[in-house]
Amino acid sequence: MLKRNFIQGMAALLATTCAAWPAAAQTFPERPVRVVVPFAAGNTLDGALRQVAVDFQRSTGQPLIIDNKAGGGGIIAATTVAHAAPDGYTLLLSNTSMLAINPHTFAKLPYDADKSFKPVTGFLGASLVLAVNAANVPARTLSEFIAWARSNPPGGASYASFTAGNSSHFAGVILNKRAGLEMVHVPFNGTPPAVQNLVGGQVQAAFLPLLAVKPQVDSGKVRVLAVSTPKRSPLMPDVPTFREAGFADLTIYIWSGLSAPAGTPDVVIARLNTEFRKLLGNPELQQKWRELDFEALPMSPTEYRDFVQADSKRWAEAVQLSGFKASE
Repeated sequence: MLKRNFIQGMAALLATTCAAWPAAAQTFPERPVRVVVPFAAGNTLDGALRQVAVDFQRSTGQPLIIDNKAGGGGIIAATTVAHAAPDGYTLLLSNTSMLAINPHTFAKLPYDADKSFKPVTGFLGASLVLAVNAANVPARTLSEFIAWARSNPPGGASYASFTAGNSSHFAGVILNKRAGLEMVHVPFNGTPPAVQNLVGGQVQAAFLPLLAVKPQVDSGKVRVLAVSTPKRSPLMPDVPTFREAGFADLTIYIWSGLSAPAGTPDVVIARLNTEFRKLLGNPELQQKWRELDFEALPMSPTEYRDFVQADSKRWAEAVQLSGFKASE
């Protein structure tokens, strides 16, 4: 009797809870929503999210609280959200590293990129560019650069990345493999020192965000040979894409998206997705972002999941080719 009453009580509680979620989703959010960001305040992606936060509060009546938890290649931020209550009030600004690269470079992670989160939507994408030192590299096209790099002895050409074990590192690995090059990878601790060493001639080339090298391009110190996005950048419309140059697998976004803890109800995910896709579709916001080489990437949860999985597959190959393993 007691067992039957317990089972009946639990079934009733479950039914009540399940029925309550759709109703709650109609009024969601009823308090501030926290977004955990894997960068320090002032980062360009952090700034882009703060722009959206203004419109989020205007639309929902609730603030979007930005919680910066930088460091660890995104592991600190990802772990925070993976362990948060699955109620839609804590989100993760997920990105390339934490969901598509870390699973292949770390032997063990405190979160599961596939199972610890539910996708909400894509957020934004930016391009990587292959930039060269204009004084030391005569090439003006990607094909000329490949010919120049091949003419050097093994290890005679080098490329910078903004950190080891990230997209700018592995983009060079892919180019080495596809073009038959032996460029040496030189990692730096962040984008500014990578740009500084490219301009100074300590490295001949670099894979870096377009916006990071544009001032040096404008001054004639750096030349950009190709951009990684599917379409040419409006900031450099004369520079071809890697796809145009015959390297389709270097079609790469430096991307970010929004994810929720696993177990977040689908109705809440749907409510969040609807809200963020509306905000990301704002033409005024999109124009502001184009000036920063940012492209809004609103997606359905399924589209974002598929996007991440496809990107993860690409980076798995690059990591294997490089032999790189991150330290624990």
